[in-house]
Amino acid sequence: MLGKDKICAVVAARDARSMTRQLARALPFTRTIELRLDWLADDREIARFLRQLAAKRPRAALIATCRRHEAGGRYRGKIAHQLLQLAEALRAGCTWYDLEIESASKCPSELLDVLLGEGRQITSTHFFRAMPPNPERIVRRLLHTHTGAIKLAAQCNSLAAGLRLLRLTGGRRNFIAVPMGEVAMPLRILAHRQGSALAYAPIENPTAPGQVSLSEMLSLYRASHVTRRTRVYGVIGDPIAHSLSPQLHNTGFQARKMDAVYLPFLVRDLRDFLGAIGPLGIAGFSVTLPHKESILRHLDDCDPLAASIGAVNTVVVRAGGRLYGYNTDYVGVLRALGRRMPLRGSRVLILGAGGVARAVAFALARAGATVCILARRKHKAMALAHAVGGAAIARPRLAHEFFDAIVNATPVGMHPLVDRSPLKSRELNCRLIFDTIYHPQRTRLMQLAARRGIEVVSGVEMFIAQGTAQWEIWTGERAPVAPMRRAVLRALREAQ
Repeated sequence: MLGKDKICAVVAARDARSMTRQLARALPFTRTIELRLDWLADDREIARFLRQLAAKRPRAALIATCRRHEAGGRYRGKIAHQLLQLAEALRAGCTWYDLEIESASKCPSELLDVLLGEGRQITSTHFFRAMPPNPERIVRRLLHTHTGAIKLAAQCNSLAAGLRLLRLTGGRRNFIAVPMGEVAMPLRILAHRQGSALAYAPIENPTAPGQVSLSEMLSLYRASHVTRRTRVYGVIGDPIAHSLSPQLHNTGFQARKMDAVYLPFLVRDLRDFLGAIGPLGIAGFSVTLPHKESILRHLDDCDPLAASIGAVNTVVVRAGGRLYGYNTDYVGVLRALGRRMPLRGSRVLILGAGGVARAVAFALARAGATVCILARRKHKAMALAHAVGGAAIARPRLAHEFFDAIVNATPVGMHPLVDRSPLKSRELNCRLIFDTIYHPQRTRLMQLAARRGIEVVSGVEMFIAQGTAQWEIWTGERAPVAPMRRAVLRALREAQ
């Protein structure tokens, strides 16, 4: 067995001191740790770290890796020097060593026995550009090495490719499958559940694309507790890295002691994600930009309110894989704005005509507000205005108009492009600005409004309200709003 803990911490740094510090940080959380010797600056720094390791000899399943540059690592020495470094690592206390098949195939087995016979070998191969066309053949080649374990890592540009990679494990106990890349990131969290012997997570420095830090892997996603019985939820969008939905929903699951996990899915191809719902056992998911309208074509049924809005942000996976859609953005708008101003009789300008804007427009119109729409695409602005009994407005008219509130329902100003604003300061002729963006908490638009003495409302209020409504739809229980709110605000403070 590779180790008792199936989440493998990755220790990687340029100097011995930092490597030792990272190792100390990993030990309280996992006893399976990979030491990336090839990240160290040179042979002298490797020797210095291994002396420190030999002096401490932590009780853990340590995996020594010194991957050569030709195989995607950082070590530029010859194969003979690579083997000597691994041999020293075994003498310093490592029990396993990772040797890429590119090096192993050039070494007589007798030489490996003499130099590295004290340790157990992981024979690995990495494909950093894409899945190989015939991964089954690669697996057969790895299995013929007759080593302690095998590892196949590949860039997976779709969930389908990542699932295919994980299925290659075939129930084998010491087969490590590593789906790499941003799209495959959720599969890293579910890797052990889907058959891989280990899932890798860096302490500080990512060593492969799509890695999740050890702290997030264990604290936010509780990956070490994920089993086949764990219910899987998620959020789909593009981009998705900025989303704080995992902090919101996973905090709720932990507070209620539920066996469930919520993951972020970077989805460029909706059909690819929909094909993964069954294999991953996904029970429900949130929908964000740019899929709130296009997801409607793939639903089996829909809440009448969401259908009239023409956008869905919440999907429940029912028996037989049937998809049912809701829109909780509507609830978020009413809770966020209704506490700050009387909605009936107010005049509100909405920026945008996409999924969020549609929810805002329908919510405000049904609450009795007069709605105006400003969007880059005039035909979409006119269509939305007509749907809610409002009016489309051209940007040059803003200097001559006044509104009770202006609502930004576009992504302009969202992280990471935080220096942008959908409107100029002179165009903010209103009493209140509501920005549906929540990351950052105080957008450029809100800053411009505050300088003019205009009241501002953060998108955090809408985000928490719509998210807790989603959580209650999926679980059938009252959401623990207080800890969920604290988790989001803490994450925003840390991001700033």
